[in-house]
Amino acid sequence: MTLSKRQKIFISVVSGIIVGGGLFFLYLLRAHTYLTDEPSACVNCHIMSPYYATWMHSSHSRDATCNDCHVPHENFVRKWTFKGMDGMKHVAAFLTSSEPQVIQAQSASSQVIMNNCIRCHEQLNTEFVKTGRIDYMMSEVGKGKACWDCHRDVPHGGKNSLSSTPDAVVPLPDSPLPEWLRKMKR
Repeated sequence: MTLSKRQKIFISVVSGIIVGGGLFFLYLLRAHTYLTDEPSACVNCHIMSPYYATWMHSSHSRDATCNDCHVPHENFVRKWTFKGMDGMKHVAAFLTSSEPQVIQAQSASSQVIMNNCIRCHEQLNTEFVKTGRIDYMMSEVGKGKACWDCHRDVPHGGKNSLSSTPDAVVPLPDSPLPEWLRKMKR
């Protein structure tokens, strides 16, 4: 079956509208910001505001971004696979209104976070304090403690929820509206 010239044009236009609309939708969602390591990308979701605010006032804000702690750093593929899968879990929780008031790391995230604590503080652990190497799974079976068992308030200051930091100052994302459209709106 061959398509007529008119059918080809129609299919091209409809395909262009679908692809263009999809790309515009991703732009409005600020999906491109998640390709960076900028902590301000995390506050695209309002539920992350208290975590951003408490991190910003912690000692970690000088040297560590959200991704330094919350994604694996073994290799490029593992980092981006984990980041994508974890991001989709966050999207699913948001779309189904099932995000909790206080977010807590799940087992896979806890393992990544602890490995990153060890990675950044390796010299402290091995040379100065001589704690040796313990991983999250060892702490789960009682063969040691997880880093946050002692350092509960690092870097987010304990329990966080939208109600615990109602006046948190966080960077507002730039408006996704093009300048010409903003001028028309005024």
